Amino acid sequence: MVDDPWSSALHRLWQAASRAEEVAALADDVYAPLLATPGVHRVVGTRWDGRHVLRYMRALSAGSDTPVIVATTRSMPGAAVREPGGEPVVDRLEVAGLDDVVWPEAAFLREAPGGSVVSCTFRLDQRGWAALALAVDASADLAAVESRLTQAVDVIVACHTGILQRGREARRGADDALLAEASLQMDSSLDVEDTLRRVARIAVPAVADGALVHLARTEGPEFVAATHVAVQQQRALEAAGRDDPWLAALLARRGEDEDTVFLSGAALDGSPFAAPASPTAADADAGEGPHPTVVTISPLRARGRVLGTITFVYQRPEARLPDSAFLRSLATRAALAIDNALLYELRRTAVLSLQEHLLPSQLPVTDRWDLSASYAVGDPMLDVGGDFYDAVLRPDGSIALLIGDVCGRGAEAAALTGLARHTLRTLLEEGTDAGTALSRLNRALRQERASRFLTAVVATLTPRADGTVRLSTCSAGHPPPLVLRGDGTVSEVLSGGLLLGVLDDVSYESREEHLTADDTLVLFTDGLTESREAGGTFFESVLPARLAALRGSDAAHIAESLARQARAFRDSGQDDIALLVARWTGLLPDPGLLPPDHRLEQAALR
Repeated sequence: MVDDPWSSALHRLWQAASRAEEVAALADDVYAPLLATPGVHRVVGTRWDGRHVLRYMRALSAGSDTPVIVATTRSMPGAAVREPGGEPVVDRLEVAGLDDVVWPEAAFLREAPGGSVVSCTFRLDQRGWAALALAVDASADLAAVESRLTQAVDVIVACHTGILQRGREARRGADDALLAEASLQMDSSLDVEDTLRRVARIAVPAVADGALVHLARTEGPEFVAATHVAVQQQRALEAAGRDDPWLAALLARRGEDEDTVFLSGAALDGSPFAAPASPTAADADAGEGPHPTVVTISPLRARGRVLGTITFVYQRPEARLPDSAFLRSLATRAALAIDNALLYELRRTAVLSLQEHLLPSQLPVTDRWDLSASYAVGDPMLDVGGDFYDAVLRPDGSIALLIGDVCGRGAEAAALTGLARHTLRTLLEEGTDAGTALSRLNRALRQERASRFLTAVVATLTPRADGTVRLSTCSAGHPPPLVLRGDGTVSEVLSGGLLLGVLDDVSYESREEHLTADDTLVLFTDGLTESREAGGTFFESVLPARLAALRGSDAAHIAESLARQARAFRDSGQDDIALLVARWTGLLPDPGLLPPDHRLEQAALR
């Protein structure tokens, strides 16, 4: 026959279990129906951890609405004989035979009418177990009592499993969110030092209370960053990271095949993380604070090699410590961010070194000419650009200025850049005229079957006896140079010519103008003029006014100022900017040269 009251109670219990956030919340829904079972007078529940420490006891008698609750940390090694294995264990015992060393609930059970006990012990998880004991009299149907007790235990175990599962899912979601945020934060910079600082900060305080980052070096671990939630303890952590021999020796032993290691208790003896044997008031005054309960060390491994280690220190309960899988994932992401930054730094150094070798180490020094140049790398990925310039003193006393731009970036562009600059320089040094030099370069590019074209302009400056200069300009599709006159006017040097490397037989003609004292010639690549602001305006439209505002400035100031202004102006565009500036001074410096008028420059920027 179906027991309708119990069935209804069991149904309500399952419903409560599906909503409960902790097992203790089920107590009323478990105890009351069991006490309503004929012959049951008292229910006593206990909760134990894996070390046979009694954490919790709750007793309720029939006819009472007020339970007796005992929260404790009582160690009872004798209770080990009751600890269940995989399945719940049901026992029938006599109250008189209960041993208080094994049964802390015996005192409550003895107070109930009757003399028998029906008990069920069951495992909640790997770290703890629990028991429900019923005091019954002779009228009780023991089989029915056992059935109801095991059904109630099934609900409790299912509830606890569900709570753990939901907790794991919540933690997994939080961990995934933290890992995603950590990746974004660490990957947002390619600067090595900034990345290392971000790695140290990203997990504090969300994961740990403090963190240390070391890089692996041939001579031993190198401290690079530390952070802690407390400023005073951060200083102590930094000192330990730099100088502590215990930590240095431990980090040096971290092999490539090792996973995260957890250290606590005696394993921290002799370390900078060990608590003092007798804490003093001086420790508190020094800001020592609580000492770590656990220290973890994870290798930073990326692309098959160990880059270093990340050490976390924890001053929190064991239940709030991350697991090794999470720490391994965090360390892997940190290692990739660090490796990317290191590789970027290596690439940046290599590219800048190569770029320097593609440009002249210095410009000629002469009393007649104030020469200067500026080069700004525009590509954030730092591929080698194709801009080049040079200045060549020629046998007849003239000076040839050349500037050019190879289409594209990268290794092929770099190769053509070297070919173009050295070919033009060699020919111009030998006295070859600019048009012939460009034609011979074009022929060399066609013979090499170069897949890229390039532009260039050669400006030959020849002093005259009357103190003026003959300016002969020969261009191969390059932006025309500008002349800043001594009176502040700016004019464009008109010149034409086909791109280099496109057709076989091409000739180039020169056009002539003249310069007077204090006139300045400005050659540049299209990275300057094509810098574009957010509204769509190109720097080309404001260049004449910006140049005019630099009247009276020396060549170095003009070159650096125009490059700086173009970079500040630019909202889009990533081309390199090359400038070559020559100011005619005559045989001796002109004492009448106007000093730089910075007010004009500032006004042009408005």
